[in-house]
Amino acid sequence: MDFLRNRYTLVLTAVLLLQAAVYYTVAFRSERVPAMAPLSDFPQSMNEWRMVSDVPVEQEIRDLLKADDLLNRAYASSSQSSSVGLFIAFFKTQRYGQSPHTPKNCLPANGWEEVRNTTISFDVPAWNRPIVTNEYVVEHGDNKSVVLYWYQSHNRVIASEYSAKIWLVLDALRYHRSDTSIVRVIVPVRDGQIDAATEIGKEFIRAMFPQLLKQLPT
Repeated sequence: MDFLRNRYTLVLTAVLLLQAAVYYTVAFRSERVPAMAPLSDFPQSMNEWRMVSDVPVEQEIRDLLKADDLLNRAYASSSQSSSVGLFIAFFKTQRYGQSPHTPKNCLPANGWEEVRNTTISFDVPAWNRPIVTNEYVVEHGDNKSVVLYWYQSHNRVIASEYSAKIWLVLDALRYHRSDTSIVRVIVPVRDGQIDAATEIGKEFIRAMFPQLLKQLPT
C-alpha cells in the first residue's frame, strides 16, 4: 500500500507539473504587455521626503537583472536622521526567464550577513488593508541595514517569493500578463537601533506608496 501511495503521489506530481507547463505555454502565447511611464518620472519629493541623489546602476548589474526599467535613488527628510534608499525594478514580462532577484540571494553574495529575516504588516495610504513586506536585516562589518521589500503587480503587494510565483501562473492564465516589480527600501541602522530604522522605512513607504500605485501598472 505504501508503494501504491508513493506511486500515486509521483504520478499526481508529474501530472500537475505537465499541467503547469501546458498552462505556461498557452498563457504566454499571446501575452499582454502593459504600458508604463518611465521610472525616471517617479516623484523627487513626497511629503517631507526629498530626493538627494539619483544613483546610476552599473551596466554589469543591469545585464544581470535584465529589468525593463530601474530606479535607484536616495531620499532624505528633515525630520529623520537617516536617509533612505529606494530601488524599483520593473519587468514587462517574465516570459523569457527575466524575474526579480530576491535580496536574500543578492546581498549575501555581496558579503552581507543575515541578522533578521521576517515579515511585517502596517497600514499605508490609498490601500484598504495593511500591506505585508519582508523585513530583512543585514550587516557587513560595522555597517548594518534594514531592508524592506516586496513584489508588486496587478494591485497586489506580495512578500513571499513563492506566492509571487503562484500569482504569476494565475495571472498568466487569466489575464495573459506576467509583468511585475520588486520594490526595495534600505535604511541604515544607527547605534544598533534596528526597530528605529524599520520605523523610518515604514514612514518613507507611507509617503511614497500612493505615488507607487500611480506609477506601476494595475
